[in-house]
Amino acid sequence: MDQLKESLLKLASNPSVVKVMTAAAAVIVLAIAVRVIQRHFTRRIKESDTRYRANKFVSIFGYVAGILAISIVYSSQLGALTVALGVAGAGVAFAMQEVIVSVAGWVGISLGGYYKTGDRIQLGGIRGDVIDIGVLRTTLMELGQWIDGDNYNGRIVRVANSFVFKEPVFNYSADFPFLWDEITLSVAHGSDTGRTRDIINKAMKEIVGDYVPTAEDAWKNMVKKYLIENATVEPMVTMTATENAMFFTARYVVDFKKRRTTKDRIFSRVIEEIEKTDGKVSLSTSTLQLTEASVLNVRHEGKGTGTAN
Repeated sequence: MDQLKESLLKLASNPSVVKVMTAAAAVIVLAIAVRVIQRHFTRRIKESDTRYRANKFVSIFGYVAGILAISIVYSSQLGALTVALGVAGAGVAFAMQEVIVSVAGWVGISLGGYYKTGDRIQLGGIRGDVIDIGVLRTTLMELGQWIDGDNYNGRIVRVANSFVFKEPVFNYSADFPFLWDEITLSVAHGSDTGRTRDIINKAMKEIVGDYVPTAEDAWKNMVKKYLIENATVEPMVTMTATENAMFFTARYVVDFKKRRTTKDRIFSRVIEEIEKTDGKVSLSTSTLQLTEASVLNVRHEGKGTGTAN
C-alpha cells in the first residue's frame, strides 16, 4: 500500500504527467459542457434552422476551446513542438492533400457563401438539398436519379468539400430563391388563339401570381449585388406554329421546391378551362393518314403450272 502511494506521489510530482492530466481534464470538462448545452438549451429552440446553427456553433466553440486549453497547458513546450511539426508538416501535407483541400473547401463554404444548409445545390455531380456542412464533407438529401422531377429518392450522399474548387457549384436557391419554368401546350389549328392565351394567363395568375412581388424584390437585390440586368418575373405566354399545330409556351417563376407540383396545377387548370370552350380551343393530336395502295400484278411462270396474274 505504501509503495502504491509512493508511486502515485511520484507520478503526481512529474510535470509531464501533470500536464497530460490537466489537458485531459480540460477536454473532458469542455466535452461535457458542450453536450449539456446541446441537450438542454439548444433543444428549446423551435426553428430547425436556428437550432442547427446553434448546435454547430457550440460544437465549433468546444473544439476551439479545447485546442486553446491544450495550448495553454503546453505553452512552455510550444517552441520545440513547432520545430517538430515543421519537419513533419511537409510529409503530412503530401499524404493528406485531399483532406487539406476539403478543410480549405469548408473554410470557403463558411466564408465565401457558396451555399448553406437548406439550399438546393448540385455538387460533385450530385443534386440535392444541403442538410449538413461538415469540416470534410457536405451531406445532401439526394434528388432525382430513378425518381422523376425534383423529389427525394431517399439516399443521403456525403460529398467532399474539395469539390467546390474542382467543379462548378450549382445553387438553386442562394440569392434568388425562385426558378423560371415553362410548360408547352400543343393546340390544333383553327382554335381561338386569343382565348387560348387568356386561359393560360388566367391559370398562371391564379397559381403563381403570388410569387411575383416577392420575386421582384429578390431580383432587385440581385441587381444591386451583381452586374446583371433587370429581368421580367411576370408570367408570359409566347406562341409558335408549325404545319401540324400551334405551340403556346407559358413562362413563370416558381418556388424552387415546388416546380413539379406547380406545373401539374397549371396543366390541370388549363385543360379544365379548355374543356369549357365547347371546341373553340382544342388540343392537337397526332394523326396517321392511310391511303389506298396501288394494285400490284405479279406474273409467275412455271413448268406445268400455267400462268398466274
